[in-house]
Amino acid sequence: FFFSMRALCRAAALARRGMASSRAAAVSIDLRSDTVTQPTPGMRAAMQETPLGVGDDVYGEDPTVAALEGRVAQLLQKEAGLFVPSGTMGNLISVGVQCARGEDVVCGHLSHLYNWEAGGPSVLLGVPLRTVQNAADGTLPLDEVRRTVLRGDDVHCSRTGLVAMENTHNLCGGRAVSADHTQALARLCRELGVQLHLDGARLLNAAAALQVAPHALTGPADTVSLCLSKGLGAPVGSVVAGTAAFVHRARRLRKVLGGGLRQAGVLAAAGLYALDYHWPGVIRRDHEHARLLATELARLPWVDLDPASVHTNMVYLRVKPPLFPAAVIPALLKGLAQRGVRAGSETGSDVRFVTHLHIQRSDVETVVQYVDDVFREWQESL
Repeated sequence: FFFSMRALCRAAALARRGMASSRAAAVSIDLRSDTVTQPTPGMRAAMQETPLGVGDDVYGEDPTVAALEGRVAQLLQKEAGLFVPSGTMGNLISVGVQCARGEDVVCGHLSHLYNWEAGGPSVLLGVPLRTVQNAADGTLPLDEVRRTVLRGDDVHCSRTGLVAMENTHNLCGGRAVSADHTQALARLCRELGVQLHLDGARLLNAAAALQVAPHALTGPADTVSLCLSKGLGAPVGSVVAGTAAFVHRARRLRKVLGGGLRQAGVLAAAGLYALDYHWPGVIRRDHEHARLLATELARLPWVDLDPASVHTNMVYLRVKPPLFPAAVIPALLKGLAQRGVRAGSETGSDVRFVTHLHIQRSDVETVVQYVDDVFREWQESL
């Protein structure tokens, strides 16, 4: 009787799996990152209408690129901006301009700069990264920063040239870091005689979540990088901003790194369109969808997720004990992929969902149903 019941359960699970697979055949919901977006029809039109052949940005002559750089500098209340191909290059340039070879950068142990940028400052610039423990909210504990920054004359030690913070903070759940913390960290950096760089890849998500102007979060920092190809939905590019002297030196380092672009106005046009039409409305909608996703997932009895922890467009799903993430998470990712839903896992102990401009409320409802279906099938297969 036991074996016949088990066989019936397996048959039922297989039948549900077949029905789910047929339902999901046409489903394509990509929640791995907000970098997966495609230009909207309006953005494509703006790119297509951009005059070509009117300037070479390596010479600083492309008017659309200049307009984008000026727009971002004004938004962040910095003297000047520089368009670069990626956020990683923007951070690398910011480090290279503000640190001499052999100086170091102090950053969070969970920072994107430290974990996901291939060790670029060390590899290419001779600038090692040293870490302090991020707090759960993504901030850098000031006492730890004070103890870690090195400015003495001990020949055994490197000297710190830069402190780098991140807002929003990816590996801390997409948390928005407050203006108060940025101001306090900037005061400490001035006291210690080092510069402060803000990795603001998703800075506008932070501004929307905190309901403040972007410059309230960037004003205290010496340099800022802002990504155009994440929540803003442009296909490529970032802008680094700071003083005019910083941007002058950054332009040279961009060239050294192979980041000089020629007729780049067609790319800059996408960034301008995003600032005109995706900020702040689309980003706020992304946050609403993330909160809805978190709220509905949290209703599942096996899910360990506090909806209040979702500040922006990232949702991290974990499983409750006694379940083992190493068993559940791969099965969950595989089952979702079979249904046309793509998600990611930063650490192997969770599933990361990132909402973006292509995600609708109906997509959120579909994902929640599929997560529940996949888990039930996994249980029945044991």
